[in-house]
Amino acid sequence: MGKRLNIKFLLKSLLLLCILFYLSSCASVRPSMVQPPGVDYVNASWYGPEFHGRQTSSGERFDMYNMTCAHKEFPFGTDLRVTNLRNNKSVIVTVNDRGPFIPGRDLDLSYAAAREIGLIGPGVSRVKIEHLGRNMRYVKRVEFAPLISVGPFTIQIGAFQEESNALHLKQGLELKYKDVFMTTAYINGKKFYRVRIGSFNDRDRAYSFARNLAEEGYSTFITTMD
Repeated sequence: MGKRLNIKFLLKSLLLLCILFYLSSCASVRPSMVQPPGVDYVNASWYGPEFHGRQTSSGERFDMYNMTCAHKEFPFGTDLRVTNLRNNKSVIVTVNDRGPFIPGRDLDLSYAAAREIGLIGPGVSRVKIEHLGRNMRYVKRVEFAPLISVGPFTIQIGAFQEESNALHLKQGLELKYKDVFMTTAYINGKKFYRVRIGSFNDRDRAYSFARNLAEEGYSTFITTMD
């Protein structure tokens, strides 16, 4: 009888410990909450006629009359409210390019956005930026060259007939990534400048890297090195 009571006591104690452990585990594992980014204060400049019509790092054509901007790292499609601290004027812009490339500058506004907040004259100003969310249409799919199975592999981000577009994309990638390079190829008698990144012996590693780039908003095409 005494042994049965002891066994029942041990089982109840064990059950109680399991329940307590489960409850403590649930308390420590909270749902991941996406905290809205805080407010940042940065130096903003602008770009316009010299780049009008050229391809941006996101693949869109730069239109100096659209409300867009270039940033060094924010994913393409990120919406920002930019406020000029000199006059308290604000504008909402979408990140669709990389830059600026001049030290000490953090944000490049399109001509129209800069004009909206009185930045054309001064050229550079301290601004407040507030993150408003992201347009997810900028997220891309990872594409593969047909019938590739043996490495090494690389990730092609773009191919251009105009070298200046390729150089702009390469420069933008180098703000964050290493091993960015350019190659040339002739297709149907036309010369193309191809912007590529990395060398991977394993296809899965290439895909993992490409997927991160695609999430950021870059066009990605996994192919073999040549």
